[in-house]
Amino acid sequence: MISKLIPIFIIFGLIQFESDTPVNDKPLTDIFEIGTVQSLIIHKNGASIAEHYRGTMHGERTVNIKSASKSVLSLLIGIAIDQNFIDGTDQTIDIYFPDYFEENPDPIKSSLTIQDLLTMRTGLETTSFRNYGRWALSSSWIHFALNQPIVDEPGGNMIYSTGTSHLLSVILTRATGMSTLAFANRYLFNPLDIQVGGWDRGPEGYYMGGNNMALSPKALVKIGELMMNMGSYNGETIVSKEWIMESIQVYTRSNFNPYDYGYMWWSREISEHKVYFAWGNGGQYIMILPELDAVLSITSSLSSNGSRRYQQEIFQFLGDVLIPFIESHDS
Repeated sequence: MISKLIPIFIIFGLIQFESDTPVNDKPLTDIFEIGTVQSLIIHKNGASIAEHYRGTMHGERTVNIKSASKSVLSLLIGIAIDQNFIDGTDQTIDIYFPDYFEENPDPIKSSLTIQDLLTMRTGLETTSFRNYGRWALSSSWIHFALNQPIVDEPGGNMIYSTGTSHLLSVILTRATGMSTLAFANRYLFNPLDIQVGGWDRGPEGYYMGGNNMALSPKALVKIGELMMNMGSYNGETIVSKEWIMESIQVYTRSNFNPYDYGYMWWSREISEHKVYFAWGNGGQYIMILPELDAVLSITSSLSSNGSRRYQQEIFQFLGDVLIPFIESHDS
């Protein structure tokens, strides 16, 4: 059964469908007391059972989904492999950066693979956190990322880095001859009837790999449904089932939270249910709960005080309120 295999994504908002009060009498709209959450959508068995928005937010309004963009990029890499633009996850990256490695020969860095990038196990020093500003302001995001020192064994521990994910966007463009956005529109967004509200580019013109993509809450639900349905949407195969299953395997674990990591999809267990999710800073989520046939999307305003306490609160709310609400809709 598909729901036994795939996770749920969460979208939060303020329009109401069916009951607003789950079985424990705590209203779903209490989600808006967490951080700066602005939207919540819950789908079960492919249909909406709850939809809520705060303020001027609505289901078609695009928002910056921050690093939840990485999970979308993972799907694009899978499609590129399915379409034979990229040989596979074992392919080394040197073929895509010949000029760099000609000037900077390095047998370790040149032997890094697509999988190392997808799982954040390159061993390269991070370009996120303390280094993000310098990376983002650099004249070459490619060179800055590849110039980072090796601080761990490639294929070893996870080192979260947006510079690493950006290399995947560059590879996608160079492998397909299309910009990452053009490829995404042709093979993913157009088939799902999704419009991108905006997407930053780096100084070299490549679309930002894994950050600052704007999608709507309803678009996030569609991506969650695609995952839930093993790569199919409205009867059309968008990405192979094999890629979906490969993406949600556990390859590593974050050093900063209780989350496992696949191909840029996170996972953890809540209330004895496995949850697979895309996650962006500030509270942007797609959540998939396969055992419950549920997909959720949550979006949040980025105007916060920088606290990450919302993470724990959202998953607590998921376990205490949202999962019981979804279970109450079992047929």
